[in-house]
Amino acid sequence: MLDPSQITAAATRIAPHIRHTPMIGIEPGALGLEYPIQVKLEHTQVTGSFKVRGAFNNLLSREVPEAGVVAASGGNHGAAVAYAATKLGHKSKIFVPKAIAKEEKLRRMRAFGGEVILTDGSVADCMTQYADHAAETGALAVHPYDTAPTLAGQGTVAKEIEEQLDGLDTIMVAVGGGGLIGGIAAWFGERVNVVSVETEGTNTLARSQKEGPNIDVSASGISAGSLGGPALGALPYEIVMERVKDTIVLPDAEVYTAARRLWEATRLIGEPGAATALAALTSGAYTPAPDERVAVLLCGGNAEVDWFTG
Repeated sequence: MLDPSQITAAATRIAPHIRHTPMIGIEPGALGLEYPIQVKLEHTQVTGSFKVRGAFNNLLSREVPEAGVVAASGGNHGAAVAYAATKLGHKSKIFVPKAIAKEEKLRRMRAFGGEVILTDGSVADCMTQYADHAAETGALAVHPYDTAPTLAGQGTVAKEIEEQLDGLDTIMVAVGGGGLIGGIAAWFGERVNVVSVETEGTNTLARSQKEGPNIDVSASGISAGSLGGPALGALPYEIVMERVKDTIVLPDAEVYTAARRLWEATRLIGEPGAATALAALTSGAYTPAPDERVAVLLCGGNAEVDWFTG
């Protein structure tokens, strides 16, 4: 189990390299909701997502060999690792499954200094190839969601949220491989209800709760590029099975609706993974109790600006 002290240490370690992203309050009625919510604008983070927190914590807490670093990613983790590696003077290779590769995310990975290697097959196949490359070359493997340094880095966003708000009861978190929700749940413990939100095509946590950890989800749908983990990592699985009680799975149509409402009300654009978390509320799948203090984490913004207008 991840200890909150590891998250505190990570926050200090990565502070010079990341942004302290803002939170905004959205009033009742603005999103078609009858209650106010707080929104964490993590999509304004360096590289456009929370992933840079875990990337920097890995590279700053582990020895990076001459062979550099390697990651497997649908986009955000790869961009974060490439950025952190370049900033710290290391080379990076990013393995990306062709099946979920998006041109905008590939462009950003390359712009941040990463060498992109497109792979055939599933997300799980890509993970195998990246691990094989690390074993063959000695490069430092930076796992997107299943190492303590990654989860501790991602958990710093929860620490930051708690420092920004005067009380919080519930937070909506989109889930892929579990690194983000695992770090958040490890920080909040029993103080805050952490709600998992997934799409039908990326339902790793929901399936894990029913079937156990040994699953293989073939990611599909609008959120596959950002939430397309084949399974929960072992460490996130341990945390979420103990700490996460509410799990919501939504159709893609609700994600589009949430993104449109967010744009209409605030002129903010999040990627599908970010809109997935908000969709738990705009769809009515989660209805807060009276006076329940609710937050939504907009986890990333790396998508074409008109993705939700079709």
